[in-house]
Amino acid sequence: MKKKHKKIRLTAETVSPNRRYKDTVFRMLFRDRTRLLGLYNAVTGNDYQDPAALEIVTLESAVYLGVKNDIALLIDLNLYLFEHQSTVNPNMPLRFLQYVAAEYGKLTVGENLYGGRRVSIPAPHFMVFYNGTAPCPEQVLLRLSDAYAGNGRAAGEAELAGMPASELELIVQVLNINAGCNEVLKAQCQTLGEYMQYVDKVRLYASTLPISEAVDRAVDECIDQGILREFLLVNKAEVRYMSIFEYDEEETRRAMRKTEYERGMAEGISEGMSAGMAKGKSESILILLEELGTVPETLRRHILDQYDPAVLRQWLKAAAEAESIASFIRQAGLGCNI
Repeated sequence: MKKKHKKIRLTAETVSPNRRYKDTVFRMLFRDRTRLLGLYNAVTGNDYQDPAALEIVTLESAVYLGVKNDIALLIDLNLYLFEHQSTVNPNMPLRFLQYVAAEYGKLTVGENLYGGRRVSIPAPHFMVFYNGTAPCPEQVLLRLSDAYAGNGRAAGEAELAGMPASELELIVQVLNINAGCNEVLKAQCQTLGEYMQYVDKVRLYASTLPISEAVDRAVDECIDQGILREFLLVNKAEVRYMSIFEYDEEETRRAMRKTEYERGMAEGISEGMSAGMAKGKSESILILLEELGTVPETLRRHILDQYDPAVLRQWLKAAAEAESIASFIRQAGLGCNI
């Protein structure tokens, strides 16, 4: 049964896109209200038919001091923030915290936050659509509290105070939209499913062709097969540019991680390596880990204080393969020490 919607009316204006920001195909696709409504319906189980039911309130860096998000929408007294990611990023809860703070600042312009009347704000929801090549579960929840140094207030202290370990939590739902994952969702949102068909074609052809040729072939084939046909016909040049940029950016990150791994191995190939060589390997480990998030100081010191070549080789391999700081700690067998 179709839900009756309540369109929220707040003192906010939709900001026109900042063209200096390098856009993405995903963001461009879902800037369209009709497509965005289809994505919203698919992830929430609702069945809104009128695109006017939603308001796009995406942040643009030109106005919000460097804070920009992929997609933000208001509907039925709720605020939804969507992000597209091609890398596993454990820092998304912290990034969403910045986004939602900026959104609330925008939505409450003109309100008296110091007065005696409570100011109403839409309830927030946070979601990441992941389509990178690194392994990722079909669905996973990321919590802001996982990033707290020392994991927030000590459990004993919190229990005595009758309070949670932290008074601030933010939960992000990550949905893997690669082939074989969340197929029902992609069937319910045709645009999302066709977007991934396009991405898969680019990756397939890029394995044997220069990226520019791979993108051209993928675009032409999708048009011929009716995949994102109208969108690609209208936006072919922009899609080509953005796809090449996105692929190059993803490959650059992957190459950087491989280079750091190989550099660390080369510097520590000898069992009797010097303290300087050990330091180089430790720094390579930390560079790889910093790509995954903030490295706790205790972990940083533990790595820098290690000089055993066999241990450092093991840690370097674990850092190159890890999806997060926590997974590195597990793979390196450091759970009892950090």
